[in-house]
Amino acid sequence: MPRNKKKNSRGGQHGAVQPFSDEDASIETLSHCSSFSDATSVADEGGETNEDSAQEDFQYKLKGFIDSTVDKSAKTRQGALDGLKTAMATRILYEFISERRMTITDSIERCLKKGKGDEQRAAASLACLLCIQLGSGIESEEVFKTLKPIFKNILADGSANIQARQAVATSLGLCTLVAEDDILDVQATMGCFENLFTRSYAKADGTCPSISPQMSQLHTNSLRSWALLLTICSSSQLKDILQKHLPKLQRLLESDDVNMRIAAGETIALLFELARDIDSDFEFDGRDELCDKLNALATDCNKHRAKTDKRKQRSVFRDVLKAVEEGAFQSETIRFGTERMNIDSWVRKRTYDAFREFVGSGMNYHLQANEFIRDVFELGPPMLVDSATMKAMKISRFERVGVQGRLI
Repeated sequence: MPRNKKKNSRGGQHGAVQPFSDEDASIETLSHCSSFSDATSVADEGGETNEDSAQEDFQYKLKGFIDSTVDKSAKTRQGALDGLKTAMATRILYEFISERRMTITDSIERCLKKGKGDEQRAAASLACLLCIQLGSGIESEEVFKTLKPIFKNILADGSANIQARQAVATSLGLCTLVAEDDILDVQATMGCFENLFTRSYAKADGTCPSISPQMSQLHTNSLRSWALLLTICSSSQLKDILQKHLPKLQRLLESDDVNMRIAAGETIALLFELARDIDSDFEFDGRDELCDKLNALATDCNKHRAKTDKRKQRSVFRDVLKAVEEGAFQSETIRFGTERMNIDSWVRKRTYDAFREFVGSGMNYHLQANEFIRDVFELGPPMLVDSATMKAMKISRFERVGVQGRLI
């Protein structure tokens, strides 16, 4: 997957609301999607004669959600934001949303500015899903231009709700990946993240700063977003980042927070991968010391740490250690419908994880139907599947869950 973004790739296909009912984007789901099936398949399936009516009803619900985002009741606004989030995560709504993008953006802006913690969190997530639906191009750029200053103000405001700051740290990263059109602005946003996660660096004497769990989560989210934006940096930018940050990032491996340690380890592995893409003979002066730390975390037997934390940490750091020592990556395969995609690099893993955090169980559906996400992962145009192929492809629910549950 190239580090440079492909612009003007929109999120959806032509057509109205795309029905989606199964969390793993199963074959049955595809046969009900108008942009993937022909008239024959609709007739074969039966029960689809009221499709237009169902779409109208669903659009009516969505319009109701949009209207309710400005309701006087915080509970009603929260419910409306959550309803829009669920719809955008599990369906392709490009045309419907494109026509109303600035209205939705205004609502998000209002909720971010005037809402409290949960409402701000939902609004931040909805902003990301809106950009994912619109894809890279002028439409998402307009949305992000409005919301970026608000995101940055909340992120930098120490008096703002901590959960809102955590959500904004994650949303700002992905929105920047999708919708930022100026690489200098990308660098400025990365600087905002650096201002936060570097506060978790261990001190020169090896002691860790005293940080609350909530603040540590903010720093971890900032680091993950920073790492995501590394994937679109130029070679010259990466060289500067490697020189400045690689020697210091290992200080985060001393953190008391297992999630921060894991995020730091994965970011280090990502940086080594990017460095070797630039120069296959890349060498890091502190490599031996770093590998000792990684090996210690991969074999951690600290009695004061929870068993689940140690198990999770050991698994991740075995992979990180192999990445640093050998340039290896533990590949996995994601299957969706008739297709499959290999997660075969730290770059692709960081990108996949970032999108999946927002679309959740709808990720397989977006991999099938969302033109922008397919472009990001170089999957080509969405496949057209006829009814005969559908029937030949159908497998039992047990088999389907068995395959996908193991892979994802």
